[in-house]
Amino acid sequence: MKVGLFIPCYINALYPEVGEASYKLLTQLGVEVDYPLDQTCCGQPMANAGYERDAKALAERMEALFAKYDYVVGPSASCVVFVKEGYPRLLNDYREHACIDSRIWEICEFVHDVVKPTSLPARFPHKVSIHNSCHGLRKLGLGSPSELNLPYHSKLRDLLTMVEG
Repeated sequence: MKVGLFIPCYINALYPEVGEASYKLLTQLGVEVDYPLDQTCCGQPMANAGYERDAKALAERMEALFAKYDYVVGPSASCVVFVKEGYPRLLNDYREHACIDSRIWEICEFVHDVVKPTSLPARFPHKVSIHNSCHGLRKLGLGSPSELNLPYHSKLRDLLTMVEG
């Protein structure tokens, strides 16, 4: 399986260590990972601000960059949801997209549902607090939204229980 690592623009600019950690995690799990150097923004900020022509140009660029990968994986639920839901609208539902539907995954979702490790190559001897993003919970199903009073589940917590410490 060949993965194209999608690092959203804000992570690249403000939190590059998240991109590096994403690459390291995936490779340690035995995933063949490539990072296309020419990637930019997915177009979400432009689309949210009403600049759909600009967003469409970025969507077309991203589609071309990631066309050759089996999966596209990114560490941002919001950006992944935008690609899944926004690109069909921006690109007139052209169904030969590289990233639509089952090809683009948020990194925790991908590790949990596709890689399915039984352990993680990590040690972290501290307590952590999990912040479940709105898009991660409600659009990607990474956990159960508390307001719906559903049985509790959390893919993030499932993965964290595999970390030693």
